[in-house]
Amino acid sequence: MTEFVDTAFSFPTIIFTILLIVVVVYWLAVITGLFGVEDDAAWLGLGGVPAGITLSFLIAVAWMVSLVGSQVMSGDLLIAVPFAAVVGGWLAARGLLLPLRPLFRAGDRSSRADFIGQMCVIRTGEATPDFGQAEVSAADGASAIVQVRTTGLDRLDRGATGLIFDYDKDGEFFLVMPYESEH
Repeated sequence: MTEFVDTAFSFPTIIFTILLIVVVVYWLAVITGLFGVEDDAAWLGLGGVPAGITLSFLIAVAWMVSLVGSQVMSGDLLIAVPFAAVVGGWLAARGLLLPLRPLFRAGDRSSRADFIGQMCVIRTGEATPDFGQAEVSAADGASAIVQVRTTGLDRLDRGATGLIFDYDKDGEFFLVMPYESEH
């Protein structure tokens, strides 16, 4: 075990050991909700796959290649190990993650823009210009509870139907107006 730890914390593997520690901390932050994994890895040639997943996979593979390479190579050849590790990690990430791109397509998930123009039902005691929540259904059938606000003097009571007509990015809420259906 000490030989493993010595190898993991010696040149050239130490470079990737530090990066692997950063990856572990990143994923702990994702699990606790501090970060998301929505960024696209198009700059790595893997458009459609989240960058966090791509970089994590690349770093893990590069760490393993570096660990093995530092045991196989010696002397002046050790300087080539980090380069081989990065190339090996990139090739492995590309080869294994490219077929998985359809699983990560952002277009297949509901976005906030999908709710604009949809009907909603007020779920709090009332919706006012300062406060409110409503239930809205996405095109794929999923429902969500969203923050809503009315404009002007409009006030919607619990159970009232509203029409979502805009999204306020700064306040992170939808603007709704009363909707009376004609039966």
